[in-house]
Amino acid sequence: MDTILEMRGITKTFPGVKALDNVNLSVREGEIHALIGENGAGKSTLMKVLSGVYPHGSYSGEIRYRGQEQAFRTIADSERLGIIIIHQELALVPLLSITENLFLGNEQGRKGVIDWSAATVRARALLRTVGLNESPETLITDIGVGKQQLVEIAKALSKEVKLLILDEPTASLNESDSDALLKLLLEFKAQGISSILISHKLNEIAKVADRVTILRDGTTVETLDCHDAPISQDRIIKGMVGRELSDRYPKRTTVPGEVLFEVRNWNADHPLHAGRRMVKDVNLTVRRGEVVGIAGLMGAGRTEFAMSLFGRSYGQNVRGQAFLEGREIDVSTIRRAMGNGLAYATEDRKHYGLVLENDIRHNVTLANLSGVASRGVIDHEREIQVAEDFRRRLRIRCSGIFQETVNLSGGNQQKVVLSKWLFSDPKVLILDEPTRGIDVGAKYEIYTIINQLVAEGRGVILISSEMPELLGIADRIYVMNEGALVAEMPAAEASQEKIMRAIMTSGETLQ
Repeated sequence: MDTILEMRGITKTFPGVKALDNVNLSVREGEIHALIGENGAGKSTLMKVLSGVYPHGSYSGEIRYRGQEQAFRTIADSERLGIIIIHQELALVPLLSITENLFLGNEQGRKGVIDWSAATVRARALLRTVGLNESPETLITDIGVGKQQLVEIAKALSKEVKLLILDEPTASLNESDSDALLKLLLEFKAQGISSILISHKLNEIAKVADRVTILRDGTTVETLDCHDAPISQDRIIKGMVGRELSDRYPKRTTVPGEVLFEVRNWNADHPLHAGRRMVKDVNLTVRRGEVVGIAGLMGAGRTEFAMSLFGRSYGQNVRGQAFLEGREIDVSTIRRAMGNGLAYATEDRKHYGLVLENDIRHNVTLANLSGVASRGVIDHEREIQVAEDFRRRLRIRCSGIFQETVNLSGGNQQKVVLSKWLFSDPKVLILDEPTRGIDVGAKYEIYTIINQLVAEGRGVILISSEMPELLGIADRIYVMNEGALVAEMPAAEASQEKIMRAIMTSGETLQ
């Protein structure tokens, strides 16, 4: 099998940190090549070098594509040769139609005039190729994340892709959407299209990858051929983290105590469509020292419930009661919710969790400025001390606490979000997809932090789309479907099959 891509001796340095150090990668024609490593290992940086996001001259090393040395100075340069990258954060314009997004910057027309009829016909053909039945006139904002991901792939096909780079393509997808996307990659492989797949989901890599290249701390560890012999997840993890993880979920001996937090008859309507209930009569309890999981498919209403509870930051006509230590509390605004011991770590860290242009120091202290102030004036030495403490505790990989968070990897950005809310000293912490897009080593560290929180007598509500995570971390699991809690079970008695059965059978009764 011929080699389509060779990257040799790639070294990329940012101020204060060497992101890539003599990295080598080769990809064959028509293969799915997995690129894995811990957060901050250099995966996304390497792909940005390849695609021209980091232009030739800003790094050292050599890129050879189809045997020719390349010097990509822009994304357009790599796209002209059929190298297309789909980033983890989708680059679609929500209020434009599917057709407009497909050909944005690549408009179909002649002499400066767009031929909308031709664009629509071609859009329909591209959507059929990726298995989407939506009308090309549909706005991006009106379709789910899974379908948006397929639109991004259709956009890549419109540019006659030869090498497709996907950065965590299934991080925001449920299991069925993930399977559909992986099936599509296998179809592309059959057509001779090569793919580079960056993913932390090792089970998905095992399904589709031909070879796996592991990066650690900005260097190439090894490349494994999946066809030579079956490669276990433990083998891959050892390469990623440099050690064996004997157990994915750290043991916890904490025994939950009395009820710490309770929600009664909680309801919330859609923020734009009055009368359309998104959260329906939710009743939930969290005991002191307990991790309560909320399972459900995408769109089940878990995030809507969490955000409406945290200061009514989602929805309208929000109603219900919240109790902390037996006393009803006011959670009608974010300030009041925080003042009464609640914290909410959002699933959307870039939009709601961080001020990306600010440095780590400012983001860590943002939710509790009074904790680093004296008489209303910020004590900068105290702020630095706090930020340094969380950098060490959560092992945030960075050049220092003065580094802008926009330049951190996704997993390290998530650790900054967690640091911010931990510094607010909550009694109940709501974690919404806290390990999304995070490698197994960093996940273990976050699970350890969760264990420490409940050992201190706090309560944790964990929303996760990864059922093994819920089963491994939670003490008790609620199942949510169509905005309502439809089942509750001790984690020791739960299974993925029981959770899915509860979702499917409730769907029949809720209709």
